[in-house]
Amino acid sequence: MCSSSGGVPPGFRFHPTDEELLHYYLKKKVTFQKFDMEVIREVDLNKIEPWELQEKCRIGSTPQREWYFFSHKDRKYPTGSRTNRATNAGFWKATGRDKCIRNTKFNKIGMRKTLVFYKGRAPHGQKSNWIMHEYRLEDGNDPQANLQV
Repeated sequence: MCSSSGGVPPGFRFHPTDEELLHYYLKKKVTFQKFDMEVIREVDLNKIEPWELQEKCRIGSTPQREWYFFSHKDRKYPTGSRTNRATNAGFWKATGRDKCIRNTKFNKIGMRKTLVFYKGRAPHGQKSNWIMHEYRLEDGNDPQANLQV
């Protein structure tokens, strides 16, 4: 969960690498392990707009340009595999190719998908400047798990 502004030491900065996000944070989250410091909040991405993330996921009191959160994937249809990425104001659309994340031994540990927020409804939404990276584990523990930044 997100710490309040007084919940982290003064000068604390949170700048994890892709490998740290996958191996330490996401893997611990899906295996129900405790964190040394709870710095990543859980949000329902379908009920929150991108501009609300800053307040919900603030770490410390210094200004931030990136916010980290856990979110469960919502299915578009109960029996389908398509992901629902719509909010009240718009939708997140995948762009480009997924990036393979490897550990220091060059083993594949996960993937990173880049998404852009569009205001309005598909297919006529207006592209915004909001970008999100969605991470997923690829090591067999839980391929459905994801972390979004």
